[in-house]
Formats: sequence, C-alpha cells, structure tokens
Amino acid sequence: MLTSLGVTLSFHRNLSHKSFRLPKWLEYLFAYVAVLSLQGSPIEWVSSHRHHHQFTDTLKDVHSPIQGFWFSHIGWLIDSGSRFGKYGGLKNVQDLKRQAFYRFLHHTYVIHSVVLPGSLLYAFGGLPFLVWGLGVRIVTVLHVTLLVNSAGHMWGKQVYNTGDLSRNNWWLAMVTLGEGWHNNHHAFDYSARQGLEWWQIDLTWYVIKVLQAIGWATDVKTPTESQKQRKVFNGEMVPTDVKPHPLTESQKLVS
Repeated sequence: MLTSLGVTLSFHRNLSHKSFRLPKWLEYLFAYVAVLSLQGSPIEWVSSHRHHHQFTDTLKDVHSPIQGFWFSHIGWLIDSGSRFGKYGGLKNVQDLKRQAFYRFLHHTYVIHSVVLPGSLLYAFGGLPFLVWGLGVRIVTVLHVTLLVNSAGHMWGKQVYNTGDLSRNNWWLAMVTLGEGWHNNHHAFDYSARQGLEWWQIDLTWYVIKVLQAIGWATDVKTPTESQKQRKVFNGEMVPTDVKPHPLTESQKLVS
C-alpha cells in the first residue's frame, strides 16, 4: 500500500500534475517510495503520463483502450518500440530533468527498485521475503496502477464532458486509493482531489489533506463548484457502461 501511495501521491498528483507542493525533502521521499514500485523512474513515468493527457484516447495516446483492453493494460509496456516512439525524448519533463535528484534516480533506477530492496529482503527473510516482499508486491501494485489505464477508460460513468473515454468507477477507486474517479480526473487534471463528491472515497486525497493540515502540503488545487458545473453532462450523471469506440479504417495502426 505504501508504494501504491507513492505512485498516486507523488508520481501522479504531485509530479505529473503539480496539484500541490511539498517541501523538497518530502517530495523526494515520496518519489523514492514510488520508485520501489518498479513502474519506471520519476522522469519516465511522468513523461508517459503527461503524454497520455495531451493525446488522451487517440492513436498518439501511449495506452488507450481504442487499441484494445489488453494493449491499454499491459501490451503498451511490452511494445517498447511504440511506447518510446510516442513519447520518446522525454521532452515534456524538463522541470524534473533540471533536478539532480531525479536525474540520479533515472540513471540508477534498477538499483533502487530491485537490487537494494531485493538484497535487504533476502538478507532478513530469505527467499519467502524476496518472493512476497518484492515479486508479489510489485506485480500487485503494477496491475492496480494499470487498471486505471484500461478499466478507467472502459467501464463506469461519465459525469463530465471530457471528450475522451475516461470513466468514474467506484470499485476501481477502492483498489487504487482514489484514482478510479478517473472521469473527474480528466475533467480537472490539476486537482489534488479526484473524489470530488463527499461520498467518493479518495484515500490519496485524505493523505494530502493531512499533509495540508500540518503545513507540509501547500498550493493545493481543487475545482470550484462553478467550474464543475460548466463541465457536467446536462447537470446530471449519465451512465456510460459501453465499450470504447472501435478504430475506424482511417485510424487503424499500420503494422
């Protein structure tokens, strides 16, 4: 759960979208925790995610379900040629590349995500600790994160007119610490809060609120009620439990 929180709070809401600010020591600490998830360095993860928001659910999107559920869930990670061809160069993360800490993590990423934790786990508990503390943990957290890319763009409700396939999905929110309110997020990607209604449980937001209360999280951004109403579908929630639109002939990828 701790590494999952690192991904949602640090990689996603803090670094990708700058939805709040932290003291540098705490920002770096959360980012390091996120690195333990083996989902990429902060530079690579943030670059991919910013690219996703720039080209959401188009053929330029690095992981859209318009190319199928399995591609959006795991296939895009395996298809490294397509992935790096789409957001290669890491040109959209100059803010992170200017910081020595993130450059260091980028170049030594495997050491921090695999070698160090793996060595410590094996030293303290042998093979069982290594299997459960590294293997099972990493696979579980990875698939929880990837469900936001796949299920979060396929199943649920669209409250806001975002022009993409993003959905609000309550069960996804439960397992992703609040990331399942994905239509809310695409409507207001700058918001530190993704569960915008009182009943929308968002555990990552609750942690941010605690950090704000003790003065560590500042410049915390959330949409106003008028901003929310301007994007809502006719002022009411509209069920959209439909499959993504299939690719048209002109949109199909050339193999």
